[in-house]
Amino acid sequence: MGKKIIPAIRNMKDFDDVLKTDHELIIFLETRLSQLESTVKYAKQHKKKVLIHADLVQGLKVDEYGLEYLIHNVKVDGIISTKANVIASAKKHNIIGIQRLFALDSHALNHNLNICKKIKPDYIEILPGVIPDIIKKIYDETGIPIIAGGLIRTEKDVDNAINSSAYAVTTSNKDLW
Repeated sequence: MGKKIIPAIRNMKDFDDVLKTDHELIIFLETRLSQLESTVKYAKQHKKKVLIHADLVQGLKVDEYGLEYLIHNVKVDGIISTKANVIASAKKHNIIGIQRLFALDSHALNHNLNICKKIKPDYIEILPGVIPDIIKKIYDETGIPIIAGGLIRTEKDVDNAINSSAYAVTTSNKDLW
């Protein structure tokens, strides 16, 4: 498998730039609810599949109704969240569910692994994505494809993550797109 980079968009300038790339899948990190429908529609006109980090949408309450809005009105292709119930709901609606977890310490890691084993997200996004041993451990324990994110700054960071069992790397660093 070649290097798989998933661009993560933090602002509208990044959005304009990502539309010029050949990346099929993009992630909206920080966005406002008022601009979500139009930007997702525009991205889809450019043949992009859109994942939304639901926890970071300003003005959105991330509950069943908020998810219904993202799925039925905005027509997102997937949801990223740190909340297991949000990912379970995304899966119930047959869209991509990505459980974001932070590898802060052993206790948090084990807790998050147990949650992932129960809800079985489509992918697990690990932050920071620059800890190869943790990427491999989580993949080996769950069998769920891993996306490495956070602190990915260089080609070497990308290579290390991919070589440690990561399916893909997400980054807002445009030089790596």
